[in-house]
Amino acid sequence: MNVAAILKEKGREVFTTTPDTTLLDITKLLGLHGIGCIVITGIEGKVVGIVTERDIVREIARAGPTVLNEPVETCMTKTVVTCRESDTIERIMAEMTAHRFRHMPVVERGRLAGIVSIGDVVRMRIAEAEMEAAAMREYIATG
Repeated sequence: MNVAAILKEKGREVFTTTPDTTLLDITKLLGLHGIGCIVITGIEGKVVGIVTERDIVREIARAGPTVLNEPVETCMTKTVVTCRESDTIERIMAEMTAHRFRHMPVVERGRLAGIVSIGDVVRMRIAEAEMEAAAMREYIATG
């Protein structure tokens, strides 16, 4: 199972914005779309950062609510760990666990191609386990 299978199931839509967007506008986008992160893109759609609900909460706790008027580039994660469509679910799980994050942009040929969340990975692993269990039951029943 790989990232391409996840994107085929969930779609490739990714909410993005630019580094000059305020944190207040980011929070509005997160709430409006019911999502947990937004990918920050620069020239020609290149991924330059990512910001999550947790990042914003930490900034408010650190500097108070006035930080919401600051541009997202002040608190976004600038070193973004990405994956490719050919990457396995096991690799994605290992990266998310090792680096303690829940969202991973998918990049192909330098361009954003989708995003994978820990929820997507868990759903795919559960589906895979259920298929294996069904195959095993079928094998036992006919063997």
